[in-house]
Amino acid sequence: MAEEQKKIHFPLDKIRNIGIAAHIDAGKTTTTERILYYTGRTYKIGEVHEGTAVMDWMEQEQERGITITSAATTCFWNDCRINIIDTPGHVDFTIEVERSLRVLDGCVAVFGAVEGVEPQSETVWRQADRYHVPRIAFINKMDRTGAEFERNVQQMRDQLGAHAIPIQLPLGREEHFRGIIDLVQMKAFVFHDELLGAKFDVVDVPADMLDQAKKAREYMIEKVAEHDDVLMHKFIEGQEPTIDEIKSAIRRATMALKITPVICGSSLKNKGVQQLLDAVVDYLPSPKDAPPIKGTDPADDSEIERHPSESDPLTCFAFKIASDKFVGSLSYLRIYSGVLSSSTYVYNPRSQRKERLGRLLLMHANKREEIEEAGAGNIVAAVGLKDVRTGDTLCDEANPIVLESLFVPDPVIWMAVEPKTKADRDRMSDSLQRLVAEDPTFRVKTDPETLQTLIGGMGELHLDIKTDILKREYNVLLNVGKPQVAYKETITCVAEAEGKFIKQTGGRGQYGHCYLRIEPLERGKGIEFENKTVGGSIPREYVPAVEDGVMEACSNGVLAGYPVMDVKAIVYDGSYHEVDSSEIAFKMAGILGFKEAFRRAKPVLLEPIMLVEVVVPEEYMGDIIGDLNSRRCVIQELGNRGHLKAIKGLVPLAEMFGYATAIRSLSQGRATYSMEPNSYQEVPRQIAEKVISG
Repeated sequence: MAEEQKKIHFPLDKIRNIGIAAHIDAGKTTTTERILYYTGRTYKIGEVHEGTAVMDWMEQEQERGITITSAATTCFWNDCRINIIDTPGHVDFTIEVERSLRVLDGCVAVFGAVEGVEPQSETVWRQADRYHVPRIAFINKMDRTGAEFERNVQQMRDQLGAHAIPIQLPLGREEHFRGIIDLVQMKAFVFHDELLGAKFDVVDVPADMLDQAKKAREYMIEKVAEHDDVLMHKFIEGQEPTIDEIKSAIRRATMALKITPVICGSSLKNKGVQQLLDAVVDYLPSPKDAPPIKGTDPADDSEIERHPSESDPLTCFAFKIASDKFVGSLSYLRIYSGVLSSSTYVYNPRSQRKERLGRLLLMHANKREEIEEAGAGNIVAAVGLKDVRTGDTLCDEANPIVLESLFVPDPVIWMAVEPKTKADRDRMSDSLQRLVAEDPTFRVKTDPETLQTLIGGMGELHLDIKTDILKREYNVLLNVGKPQVAYKETITCVAEAEGKFIKQTGGRGQYGHCYLRIEPLERGKGIEFENKTVGGSIPREYVPAVEDGVMEACSNGVLAGYPVMDVKAIVYDGSYHEVDSSEIAFKMAGILGFKEAFRRAKPVLLEPIMLVEVVVPEEYMGDIIGDLNSRRCVIQELGNRGHLKAIKGLVPLAEMFGYATAIRSLSQGRATYSMEPNSYQEVPRQIAEKVISG
């Protein structure tokens, strides 16, 4: 057995790479903990609320009861190997979900039976849609007061646009929840409470539920048959399909993203977790079912495909870099094709260098097991890779390929930090660089005027956790400034300007001259550059230098030095000097021309606008809305969330600092809120003047 463990070549169709994703507090980590218990990975069940969860192993996670990093683990169920990634629900750690979905074949979306579809559930769902990840929906906490099943399924259809098809029904609900009815087998699973749900009886469907179960089963078969010819044929002829036929039809429809099977249970009370594992094995794809991964050839940008097999050349994707006290830097890799062996060389097309792989590890949350090699379809961690970043492709040097990198959102908030002592200063830059390597949404820059170090991220909590990690894990003590909003600058009309950089000194001079026109673009387009010079007024080799100048000028705008966005720059004329022209002169001309045109194009300041949702008991609703209005919030909709009220609105991030404290005092601690970046919008004039003069 020990020898087998060293080399991992599991049959591809017996591997499942899945993620567990959901809103904060829907029970993702608890569900993962139960899975580890039932698959024999842990002997004692870990609890999030007691701070003993295996997957939440960071101190910050255990204290706050939230998941921050996506932990990877491996377990076995019904002769299948399941690689699970437990992802955070909090929007500040959205990159963790993003990078996990990028490398998974399937996903279990967990919903709270009382809360239903929450704002972050929608974000996760959209991310899964972006990467075409098939998913199963698990309605958790069916034992809680106010638990609803049908309403949740309807919410998934209405709010997520999901084709949600229940394949189970709850047997009782709230405190009477005792099991589930499996509509595929038409059997009821009744759990023994005293045995932590590990034992259950399979019985016939109770008489009082029979009609409802029959209707639900008919609906399930009808909806699955719409996407499956074999089942449709039987359905039309009135024949009863076999259990295997129904299962394979559900599997095909799930993998084609045509339906989302819905199951239910209560992870905390250990009900329905084994059935969830069965559903993962039965309905979610193996690496073999996934389409070939597409990439580009670094030499000529042509498209290449790699099939999920060990005979194809090696292709791996580094989806996460983590620092580990014991082994240094760990690179989490998803192997798409070929075989990865320890102590071999891998090629990185980004750096165009070969690196020697040290050891290969199979991760189990934060414990590890050393292996010699692993084949396609597996998720492993590699030790000893020095220059690897999140989103890099690692491959065989003779057959290079570059896989599409990750979508990384820009920071919306910055904060000045300074070391408390000289010893802290020496450690700070090294520690910050490590954190940047681990988390692409975390940025570090130096303010050109004050020379302060600024750290940027996705929200107050994000930066709070980062400074906490610096203090505890890297022993760096910091003084932290007030959070600052990541403003941007843009223009509102078309303008033209001339950029001239001419210097005559003794000997060779500098000569660069261009005419630029700039135009506003719609929000979110970024910066575009176009060359419309004719007749060689600027020689072709100097045009990239003008573009470099424009890009550099965009990094700090004219109004208050904030980055420029959504502008198109067109160079349409210019002149050059046979001897004195140079790239640096044209770059300077590009900077001067762009800045002058920007001043003439009625520039405005933009601020990040957040989508906020507050869930609050009705009696505090008036106070909360009044407070939001005073923060320049535009209320979008008011709705019901069970017995609570939900307020959705768009609010400038600048007005939301310290909101967590304010909302607690306004609602006596009973309201909750979530916030995520939505867009950039123009800052009102009086406020813009303050920011610019500030």
